[in-house]
Amino acid sequence: MRFQFIDAAKEGFPVQRLCQVLDVSPSGYFAWRSRPASSRQREDLVLLAHIRSAFARSNATYGSPRLTCELQDEGLNVGRRRTARLLRENGLKARQQRRFTRTTDSHHAFPIAPNLLKQDFSAEGPNQKWNADLSYVWTSEGWLYLAVILDLFARRVVGWAVSDRLHQELALEALRKALAVRRPSPGLTHHADRGSQYCAMEYQAVLRKHSIRMSMSGTGNCFDCENVRAARKA
Repeated sequence: MRFQFIDAAKEGFPVQRLCQVLDVSPSGYFAWRSRPASSRQREDLVLLAHIRSAFARSNATYGSPRLTCELQDEGLNVGRRRTARLLRENGLKARQQRRFTRTTDSHHAFPIAPNLLKQDFSAEGPNQKWNADLSYVWTSEGWLYLAVILDLFARRVVGWAVSDRLHQELALEALRKALAVRRPSPGLTHHADRGSQYCAMEYQAVLRKHSIRMSMSGTGNCFDCENVRAARKA
């Protein structure tokens, strides 16, 4: 590690002085320089090239977890600790994005359900009205997306899922958990926004299978969102 530091700093300081400060011999340093790179070091150089490419594509916002997923998707055998080490050793640090991201994509061709709830977020008993929503949380490693299903009777979360990617399966996982825990009777009303995750055929098929009525917010209806947030705080 000390020889690596000397090699990185030798352009700004004399090698003799660096060796003296770090209590190593100049001959030892030059012997280290002349050694051929090990197979591990050569692998690190290949991985580092892929890391730099993926890091640049993310606009310097991906940390080690997301970069590791990207590398594994490319067929590379690498773990998170190794990715984190290469990032750290090469001064690659994810920068924080502005703390806003869009979770609702209403520009799609899927059918839209009517608004059956009509801003009535009260319920007389459990498993009568569920509300589903997607949110996001900023962490030191980037955005984490959260899918939640809330029973409006007890204001209790009955299903949830989290991921570093916003995709359809995230909402489905939260729904499946809620169904497994609550096992609702037919006639339950499921309310959500018009996002593609909730309008998708796979999501709708699960609702139909359990005889659940689908309800969706009106276009750009902020009152639905405000009532849902208020229900969560209650």
